[in-house]
Amino acid sequence: MPTPTSASTAPAPAPVGTLDTPSGAPLGTAAPAGATAPAPARTGNTVLLAVISLCTAVTAANIYLAAPLLGLIARDFGVAPSAAGWIASVAQLGYAIGLLVFAPLGDTADRRRLVAVLSALAGVALVAATLAPGLPALAAAVLVACAATVVPQLLVPLVAERAPAERRGRHVAAVVAGLFTGIVAARVLGSLAGQAYGWRAVFLGSAALTVAVGLLTAVILPAETRPRRASRPLKAIAALPGLLRASADLRAACLRQGGLFGAWSSLWTTLALLLTADEPFHLSTASAGLFGLFGLVSTAVAPVSGTLIDRFGAPRVVTAAYALAVVSLPLFWLGGHQLWALCAGAVFIHAGLMAGQVANQTRALASTGTPAVANTAYVVTAFIGGASASAIAGPAYAHWGWNGVCAIAAAAIAIGWAGGAAVARKGR
Repeated sequence: MPTPTSASTAPAPAPVGTLDTPSGAPLGTAAPAGATAPAPARTGNTVLLAVISLCTAVTAANIYLAAPLLGLIARDFGVAPSAAGWIASVAQLGYAIGLLVFAPLGDTADRRRLVAVLSALAGVALVAATLAPGLPALAAAVLVACAATVVPQLLVPLVAERAPAERRGRHVAAVVAGLFTGIVAARVLGSLAGQAYGWRAVFLGSAALTVAVGLLTAVILPAETRPRRASRPLKAIAALPGLLRASADLRAACLRQGGLFGAWSSLWTTLALLLTADEPFHLSTASAGLFGLFGLVSTAVAPVSGTLIDRFGAPRVVTAAYALAVVSLPLFWLGGHQLWALCAGAVFIHAGLMAGQVANQTRALASTGTPAVANTAYVVTAFIGGASASAIAGPAYAHWGWNGVCAIAAAAIAIGWAGGAAVARKGR
């Protein structure tokens, strides 16, 4: 089974150069005599990677914006907190729909124009969410906003295409770190701002930031140099099953990340309900949001994961990711009554999720010659796992409490690992 950085499976680098060297020169190539210093080009590539990471953080935050605000939203609309929990699932469903419709266009459409249009659409939908008179209207606005929040999955394949094969894991890790930083910001800053100004102000602020950063990214992205082809999203969607059948590596990456993301999503989307309930913790929305700071573990783990992938290969890193997730489960179960155990569990689950995300996505991107479509299959599968688990977790919490949520997380991990192992055996 080839590694993610194998030359035989890696997508061909774009002719405009890589993110490490100007003009596509391979690493370690000496500059010709009299040539200008490559520092400006490297600086430009560093700025590009930084802006892409920032855009990924801002747009990814929209998917998780509602989760820490569920209590405030429920109070505003006069419903029970558990009755508002499905808004978080709608956000993930919208993202999965957007991935199916828009992400495959990354292989054919002008990414600069697409990023600008989707950022504007997400901003308009978020403004509509601030004006929602009830839960159905809010759900519709969140669905549209998150469907347009697929910009990160247009940019990750771009980074993978332009990165040298031996550094692809580290470059993908930088963008994925931005994604998880956005998730942390959504929980921490969203809950603090929501406590101070209300949940509608949080959505309005996110709308402004999404449009501003999205347009900046569209301006700074390199011009497309590939041949123009007609964009056929329906054809790309129809090709997904065949692509999955043809690549065992892609199927394994999808299943493994679906399990990890399902476990994390079931725990993380209901955590605010546990922390803000009258028993046992009775925290305010702002205090519960600070719990999201443990997600910063993800940002620290990302570059380490990328380095380990480039050195040892993605499968070993995925195994380590699952080990970390398994360790987190008894800690989360104990955390139903012990705050310290919740804190420890949060560290392990975020470390495992991030390591798995970087490894599985690197593997998926290198599995075919159409990275944007492969990335669509990968992320849609992962979000289906996450949305399904979080949709079940809300009712489970209402009926069986925190123990029910922990059981769903354990089942997601077991299904993801067993499914990925079965696919890997068949692919040998």
